[in-house]
Amino acid sequence: MLLSNMELLATAPGGVAKLRELILTLAVQGKLVPQDPADEPAGVLLQRLASQRGASFAKISKREQESASVTAPYVLPQSWEWVRLGDVVENMGSGWSPACEEGARTDPQKWAVLRTTAVQLNEYRPHEHKVIPSKLTPRPEIEVKNGDVLITRAGPLNRVGISCWVNDTPPRLMLSDKIVRFHAIGDELLPAFIVLALNAGWTKSQIEVAKTGMAASQVNISQADLKALVLPVCSKTEQSRIVTRVEALMRLCDALEVKGQLEATQHAQLVSTLLGTLTASATPDELADHWQRVAQHFDLLAGRPEAIDALEQTLLQLAVRGLLVPQDPTDEPASALLQRIRAEKDRLIATGQIKRDKPLSAITDEEKPFELPVGWEWVRINDLAEVQGGIQKTQLRTPVKQHFPYLRVANVQRDALRLEEIERFELTMEELERWRLVAGDLLIVEGNGSAEEIGRCAVWTGAIDPCVYQNHLIRVRCFQQECMAFIKLFLNAPSGAEEMKRLAITTSGLYNLSVGKIRNYAVPMAPLAEQSRIVTRVTALRRLCADLRHRLAEREAVQARLAEALVQQQAFA
Repeated sequence: MLLSNMELLATAPGGVAKLRELILTLAVQGKLVPQDPADEPAGVLLQRLASQRGASFAKISKREQESASVTAPYVLPQSWEWVRLGDVVENMGSGWSPACEEGARTDPQKWAVLRTTAVQLNEYRPHEHKVIPSKLTPRPEIEVKNGDVLITRAGPLNRVGISCWVNDTPPRLMLSDKIVRFHAIGDELLPAFIVLALNAGWTKSQIEVAKTGMAASQVNISQADLKALVLPVCSKTEQSRIVTRVEALMRLCDALEVKGQLEATQHAQLVSTLLGTLTASATPDELADHWQRVAQHFDLLAGRPEAIDALEQTLLQLAVRGLLVPQDPTDEPASALLQRIRAEKDRLIATGQIKRDKPLSAITDEEKPFELPVGWEWVRINDLAEVQGGIQKTQLRTPVKQHFPYLRVANVQRDALRLEEIERFELTMEELERWRLVAGDLLIVEGNGSAEEIGRCAVWTGAIDPCVYQNHLIRVRCFQQECMAFIKLFLNAPSGAEEMKRLAITTSGLYNLSVGKIRNYAVPMAPLAEQSRIVTRVTALRRLCADLRHRLAEREAVQARLAEALVQQQAFA
């Protein structure tokens, strides 16, 4: 049943990880390999262990299992037993600490201390170590040996309680004080089986409960809690069969993981090639021909979220190049639109509503990322809009009496506004008037640590009024309001975003824009009627992309539920 469903489980979201967990769960429940009636009961094995240990120990009774303190979530096979870890292992202890006492001698043979990263889930990495200073004394008594079981006891939450066993270690490696080691008494319990039990099922759950600490960044497990862990025990021959079976199935999981990664890489390459043919189009007619070929493989473009994202970005790029909708020779050219915008700007200057600025240089060919259709023009943002920085946040802005809401960088996403959390500034009425936002203003993020987020922008909708903005945002207010949607489209398209990154990078490697850089930024300007057609078309296509994402998410959710049902069916059969 498990093998027949491995492919389905592996293709579900997070499927391989769930499959690995299921394999371990079935292993420690005694459901991965059939029991052999000829195997001796685990009770006999425990009796021999008690004899070797020199003291008897009590099995976990049925009554104790049903008590409030120890509740087994599943029933073991009849020949198995529950036992406490401390009763079947010896020499439990941790190792060297950086704070250990300095010694008087040095050792010519270098000793090293294992880092906690040497302990991975069922994997020992001896190369993860640090050499101890020569002034410190090596401690051979805590040298790691083959057959040791290691478990991390302190560190970040997700790194504590991980265990592995040592089966091939170089000499002169000592324990860290954040790693506990122990080994089984005698040879009745295989180290690999102990690790399986620690990493799965009820024992793993007990480890999670035993973790203590004030924050996820630093938690601990005491040796007393480790010794108290309850783990399942079966005959040594069955342990061997289980370990062998788990290793084989984990290799199969590795292969499925590699296959999935290879398929993802190949899919990305194919999508890139298909979409590359679209962006290579020089005319709308050529784009239509290329699209016919791409449409034959549209199921590939809708098969993964990243492919849909790439498709949407391609559509934006085609739109701002004038390839998404046909040109109409009867449209008024962009040059006439720009003349009207210039006249409006002169009027605002004459009436004192905006300041006269210095003329900017002509746009060079190097500044133009692509050729424009007939009737389009390249123009600097300063010729289209008033560009203004925001209010600096200081102690004087702390809300007291006369405060107003303001937008931060977190409120402005790429083509979206997040207004759930709005902070407030103390302002004079003159300051409110100067920085007050009006519907249709474009807000651009001027600084960010991520190259992908710099220059992201969105149009203010007037959802909060009055509202101002902080100095890490730049406001662009168009003289011709109808042009704003197309300008935003270009700034968020791939070529526009790339130019923002180029302008923003500094010698220190940080990303920062300025009002001056935005004023000088060159954007394409289409005839106003064509801008409207482009924006309408892009809106419809983006809705299609959103619908594709929704359908894909639903399909993946169904896969995930089916995979989870199969896991539950196998684990509790």
